[in-house]
Amino acid sequence: MRGFKEPGFADRQKAAQQARQSIVQKFKAQPGPDDPEVVKRRQEREAAAARREQQRLEREVAKAEQKRLEEEAKAAEAARLAREAEEEAARLAEMEAEQKAKRDARYAARKARGKKK
Repeated sequence: MRGFKEPGFADRQKAAQQARQSIVQKFKAQPGPDDPEVVKRRQEREAAAARREQQRLEREVAKAEQKRLEEEAKAAEAARLAREAEEEAARLAEMEAEQKAKRDARYAARKARGKKK
């Protein structure tokens, strides 16, 4: 068996040149920007991007509609609570007036009894 031979400067230079040549060949083998396959893939990417943008816009519209509905529900609930508070205040005022009238009637009756004596 022979021993390992250390590659010399010329061998390393030749290997580097071959590597550069293979990279250049690989680059030249790639299709150009006007190649039908490249154009087709670019159109597919653009169509996918347009679909994503459309879906994003639809989601934003749906979110805005949902937010509007929630705002309307909150406004309706606030109006209902205000109406109930107003009705409660009116009921309390009526009850107080009723109690005052009863109290005044009792007071008047007591006064009338006192004058009879």
